[in-house]
Amino acid sequence: MTQKNFALIGAGGYIAPRHMQAIRDTGNRLIAALDKNDSVGILDRYFYDVNFFTEFERLDRYAEKLRRKIDSERIHYVSICSPNYLHDSHIRFALRIGADAICEKPLVLNPWNLDALQELEQESGNKIYNILQLRLHPTIMALKEKIDKEYSGKKYEVDLKYITSRGKWYLISWKGDLSKSGGVATNIGIHFFDMLLWIFGSAKLNKVTLNEATKMAGELELEKANVRWSLSVDKSDLPNAALEKGKTTFRSLTINGEELEFSDGFTDLHTAVYKGILSGQGFGIEDARASINLAHEIRNYKV
Repeated sequence: MTQKNFALIGAGGYIAPRHMQAIRDTGNRLIAALDKNDSVGILDRYFYDVNFFTEFERLDRYAEKLRRKIDSERIHYVSICSPNYLHDSHIRFALRIGADAICEKPLVLNPWNLDALQELEQESGNKIYNILQLRLHPTIMALKEKIDKEYSGKKYEVDLKYITSRGKWYLISWKGDLSKSGGVATNIGIHFFDMLLWIFGSAKLNKVTLNEATKMAGELELEKANVRWSLSVDKSDLPNAALEKGKTTFRSLTINGEELEFSDGFTDLHTAVYKGILSGQGFGIEDARASINLAHEIRNYKV
């Protein structure tokens, strides 16, 4: 396979190193990176010859210059790890320079933005991909296969709990701004909602029982399951067993009272997603639509 050139937007963000590793481990090159903050020494762990920008306009100029050169020099993919509310703008940039976009979730905050992106995708001839890495987790894939085979018409009873501790910085940053992050349900919950919808089918009923800046909870009726879910970034919500082990994150998924263990196996999932994209597969706009619709409903639900 011919080596491809990547640009990365949001190089200083929490998830960016997973993308850097995926680009390197699939045998490709990161040739440009952008972040308004310059604490990006992490780049050196993966690539030394990256053209780094702190201003979008300068990256835009550089990318446009490369677009007019031979194919081996242009940017083929733009990996997007920027704040959620900027995703669609950076996707449009990727399409404008003739590149495919690989975007962290959520693809967009509001469902109607998907339709505009879909039109641009068709006009440009380039692709928009979303990182829905839980769909490639071996345990989750096995669960979906099991449910598809065994479902008898009686709904499963599902309980999902996810707590990932965040300090005071969280609410001060863009992640604490509902208009920029979409809140807890979108920022930390959307990949779990995608997983549940993928396995158990579309949402029939949605009820939110708790809606605070650092935690949310609710109930869902899906085609094949009744789901009770809770999400939190508040360390005080961690169970004692996790605290005693010094853990800052707790995941629990029970199906008909049986715990599904999937705490491990996350580190290489981005690389698996990239391999799929590079081989002509990958998760697109329609794959992302259901979870974006649901997260939007949850965000706007009046408790």
